Amino acid sequence: MYPQRVLSGMRPTGALHLGHYHGVLKNWVRLQSEYECLFFVADWHALTTHYDSPQSIGENVWEMVIDWLAAGIDPSQATLFVQSRVPEHAELHLLLSMCTPLGWLERVPSYKDQQERLSEKDLSTYGFLGYPLLQSADILIYRAGFVPVGEDQVPHVELTREVARRFNHLYGREPGFEEKAQEAAKKLGAKRARLILELRTRYQEQGDASALEQAQALLQESQNLTLDDRERLFGYLEGARRLILVEPQALLTEASRMPGLDGQKMSKSYNNTISLRENADSVVKKIRTMPTDPARVRRNDPGDPENCPVWSLHQTYSSTEQKQWVQEGCKSAGIGCLECKQPVIDAILAEQKVFIARARPYHEDPDLVKGLVADGCEKARELARQTMRDVREAMGLNF
Repeated sequence: MYPQRVLSGMRPTGALHLGHYHGVLKNWVRLQSEYECLFFVADWHALTTHYDSPQSIGENVWEMVIDWLAAGIDPSQATLFVQSRVPEHAELHLLLSMCTPLGWLERVPSYKDQQERLSEKDLSTYGFLGYPLLQSADILIYRAGFVPVGEDQVPHVELTREVARRFNHLYGREPGFEEKAQEAAKKLGAKRARLILELRTRYQEQGDASALEQAQALLQESQNLTLDDRERLFGYLEGARRLILVEPQALLTEASRMPGLDGQKMSKSYNNTISLRENADSVVKKIRTMPTDPARVRRNDPGDPENCPVWSLHQTYSSTEQKQWVQEGCKSAGIGCLECKQPVIDAILAEQKVFIARARPYHEDPDLVKGLVADGCEKARELARQTMRDVREAMGLNF
């Protein structure tokens, strides 16, 4: 129904690092110029694993938003907001919990994975079990068409689709629905209405998925339909129910190739990160002391870049010519490890110089970032209110 709207969020768990930038934020920067984007601070989600230290969440919110702005997120193109400032998320989560089977939540892969990985924490809480449903509410309340995720997060989007489908099945019944849908089709004009109905028949009688896609595209282009009529017609195409909640699609993103300083995935838990806006001396020291190919004990020992964590940084930051120079120089012992690291140091410092310059106005005047987030929260809340109006009406809670 809203295929051009994208939603994504991030937990405020501390300073963002280069892994976040290359894995998520660069993609957000690209998406914001292609879609209507909403990016939110998932502070309630942070409570699912940090419920015993909530003060750290509040401390991290503003710095994380500044990191977003430093990375190139543009508040004139994307809506930035804080999850807890839009209480409709919690209301939709509550209502969805009434009709979501418990087994659906227990089978989400990350449920058991995180319990094992974070075994030092007591995660036998309802909040932890229910966080995938809160994620679903985050998406569904904005009727987002796309959710950018890595492959490991696809099950969360699939759960969201199932939740939306079940909700629409239970509450999408409407007296005189077919008659209202057919009346809505007439507003498209005789020719387009006839085509829409023909495509609906092809889909429902012959299972022609391309016919459904063509009909949905026609509806999406139509400018003279009310929101209610649009919802009815989308539901009418697929069956005989109004679509109150939209089934989102996973927008697969490439896994980040950004490694940590030790060659493992960059993560604060491994203590192997470089922050987006780290002090230049600290960056230089960290990279210069990175481990290299163990075979290169002495300067004149040849090595193999494939066995060296620094090579992974070259994959992200170096040109084809520089990478060829590294390959030849390392294998012939023509260059030393410190020489090899210097182009990476230069590239990261140049990148960080841009981040620091973008962040400076928000550090000098914190009210700037708070103001733009307040504006984003109000815009997001208005969209959420529209969805909740329809949800309450469908469930008979508008008395």
